[in-house]
Amino acid sequence: MEHKPLPSEDHAEVRIVAATPEVARRVAEVLRRCFASTEQRSYPAGGGEGTRLHLTLDTARAAEPAQSWLAASTSKEQAQAHVDEV
Repeated sequence: MEHKPLPSEDHAEVRIVAATPEVARRVAEVLRRCFASTEQRSYPAGGGEGTRLHLTLDTARAAEPAQSWLAASTSKEQAQAHVDEV
């Protein structure tokens, strides 16, 4: 499995997989209201059905409510990837 380098500190790479492009765009819009972000990039999801949308969030430039949540968040545990993630 190929490992890509981690994003720079204070940034997060987000992948949204949805049945339709509209659903993926709605989720991305909510994230952009909380964090500064790059332009989204969309691709067909696996098997040609659905949409996969990528964007990079700048967590150092967070707006409310994300600022409060980040300040209160102390979890250092790393979550395991889903079986189907690449």
